[in-house]
Amino acid sequence: MEQKTTITVARGDGIGPEIMDATLKVLEHAGARIEPEFIDVGEKVYLSGNTSGVPDEAWESLRRNKVFFKGPITTPQGGGYKSLNVTIRKTLGLYANVRPNVSYDPFVKTKHPDMDLVIIRENEEDLYGGIEHQQTPEVVQCLKLITRPGTEKIVRYAFEYAKKNNRKKVTCFTKDNIMKLTDGLFHKVFDEIAEEYPDIETEHWIIDIGMAKLADTPQDFDVVVMPNLYGDIASDVAAQITGSVGLAGSANIGDNVAMFEAIHGSAPDIAGKGIANPSGLIHGAIMMLVHIGQAEIATKIHNAWLKTLEDGVNTGDIAKGGASVGTMAFAEAVIERLGQTPTTFKPVTYENGQPSRQDQYKLAPLAKDRKKQGVVRQLDGVDVFLFDDQLTPDEIGQKLESIAGPEFELAVITNRGVKVYPQGFPETFATDHWRCRFQINKEQEAITNQDIIGLLDRVQQAGLDFIKIENLYRFNDELGYSLGQGQ
Repeated sequence: MEQKTTITVARGDGIGPEIMDATLKVLEHAGARIEPEFIDVGEKVYLSGNTSGVPDEAWESLRRNKVFFKGPITTPQGGGYKSLNVTIRKTLGLYANVRPNVSYDPFVKTKHPDMDLVIIRENEEDLYGGIEHQQTPEVVQCLKLITRPGTEKIVRYAFEYAKKNNRKKVTCFTKDNIMKLTDGLFHKVFDEIAEEYPDIETEHWIIDIGMAKLADTPQDFDVVVMPNLYGDIASDVAAQITGSVGLAGSANIGDNVAMFEAIHGSAPDIAGKGIANPSGLIHGAIMMLVHIGQAEIATKIHNAWLKTLEDGVNTGDIAKGGASVGTMAFAEAVIERLGQTPTTFKPVTYENGQPSRQDQYKLAPLAKDRKKQGVVRQLDGVDVFLFDDQLTPDEIGQKLESIAGPEFELAVITNRGVKVYPQGFPETFATDHWRCRFQINKEQEAITNQDIIGLLDRVQQAGLDFIKIENLYRFNDELGYSLGQGQ
């Protein structure tokens, strides 16, 4: 008898326990070789005073078993409670979110019957770093962080996923026409890694038109990779236009741990009624089975699920007014069809193994080449951010000109990214948050952090309130900072 894989299971909140029980029953009858180890996370843990929603014993189980099968969680409103999903993804390094989006026409109504795409979303970086600050009474900021190693990992994962799943094309979505450094880096790394996969077609779209095309002609896409925020939005849009968000499963893949779930929430308004659709969690389970090397069980369950749809067995959210069954009755219908294959849908076949760790996580040759080449970093100046709700841009500029000292020149003052000094326009709307860019005086050979400290001391002595700084660097003589609008 083959050894069972111990998996950590959270039944979840709201409809979570109902759909988890139904899904585990399907897995049991399909012969899945798993041993569930149950943990409590979510609403009950939050309300006990744990703001992360994850107790210590749950972390121990997750790190020991390395496979997490999770029902939907309720995060209480207010009280400083953190998103459990974000906490787990970032703490355990689950960098790749994988969401297949398939249409099941004509049994699930959709305007896109030929849709079959996979969205691979970077899961740890971007605006989801959660680094936010209120800097003035009128201005808050959120830092968008894109790293080369993080981008290399997610882009390479996308290409390896396409290669191992016989996908023909990988598309990248960014907004690098505006965010030239952050999204520009993501696009640049995509192009670099694409060269290693000459047999896979590649393309890039700016996110706005890319999303419009995805919503209009999703059949034109195959595998789509993108930064975190865009991927979060795109994956829900893609799931909805297949016919229902309630049908989609999700995998979150890391170096050591993986998490599998439905993409929908805990739906407390229908909890306990026995009417929730377990399909999303069933599809999360199918992805989990492939991950742990039980592809034959995943194939059996997926084909039985397709046959169930073909036979007209639906929960109320899909039936749209027609005959429907409850949560457990739907699961039992899938169980009855285990071993059968669909006739309208093409039967599915899974093979064991996602991209291997060697393929997923290798950063060579790019990281290796960077070390060989070396990176020369040169300090070019500093952006000093001020809070002031009294002075005009000209008054601030004149003060700063007088204290720039021999090391610096005041290059520009911007407000919300738009130049307001020198020669700003009176029509430009301004808040109380000013970015003042000091660049190295052309007569200086170099500047140091000590020069910047001296400048800040002079700013303070001039009665100006600085709230943050950002050093300006060149890397191998290329600008490592964006120019202000109008600069």
